[in-house]
Amino acid sequence: MTDPILDHPILTSRYFYPWSNRFATPFSVQGNGFRLGCHYRHISDDLPTIIHFHGNGETVADYLGAFEQRIAGIGANLFLAEFRGYGMSTGEPALASMLDDVELIIAASGLTPDRIIFFGRSLGSLYALHGAALYPDAAGLIIESGLADPLERILVRVTPGDLDTTLEGLQQSVHTHLNQQAKISAFNGQVLIMHTRNDDLVSVSHAERLYDWANEPKELLIFDRGDHNTILAVNQEAYFSALDRFMMSIQRNKV
Repeated sequence: MTDPILDHPILTSRYFYPWSNRFATPFSVQGNGFRLGCHYRHISDDLPTIIHFHGNGETVADYLGAFEQRIAGIGANLFLAEFRGYGMSTGEPALASMLDDVELIIAASGLTPDRIIFFGRSLGSLYALHGAALYPDAAGLIIESGLADPLERILVRVTPGDLDTTLEGLQQSVHTHLNQQAKISAFNGQVLIMHTRNDDLVSVSHAERLYDWANEPKELLIFDRGDHNTILAVNQEAYFSALDRFMMSIQRNKV
């Protein structure tokens, strides 16, 4: 899907922070005129797979090594999804158009929805939640430092006039493509939402709203330490303990 407002070149240039970051043996997902340089660590067909969408200014390579080892330790395969123009991907990022890439990634993975856990951090929450809405019976959804109101973050970077529209026009585009309330409300699987109380970019109120909109079973974990970009670094043990509990609960529910 494309949208002339959300995919406007001025919004793209001010919203995204793509950069090249190479790593060995990328898992390629082919799109129409672009290629996504993802990473797929498959341990066993018997394990669920976390499909992880990283934050803005990050790349897949940032999650290789320690993060993927910890995910393996809690009993999951890991698919690190890349955005257009980031890391080893070609193409140009665009808010609305990249929603279509979620289906491309699922198809390339060969996974059935019941084996998928969507995981979105910050910007990546837009695409994880889109996946959860497309596949409401997926096993789980994890949101870290996620967005309940994408319009708030868009208006930090642009005015409606920059995008050749009105505030009402921008609101309508966001409602059409990035309605986080509708998307998380449609999801039937288990939900974990993590945020820091002192997030300096996306306030903790976003996590609280997402939690309120989500269906049971759900958990809201608010860390007292760290900020938007240090949530994992300063809360590692509590962070991965929460993921471990989440994974064990999903496995119990499958029995």
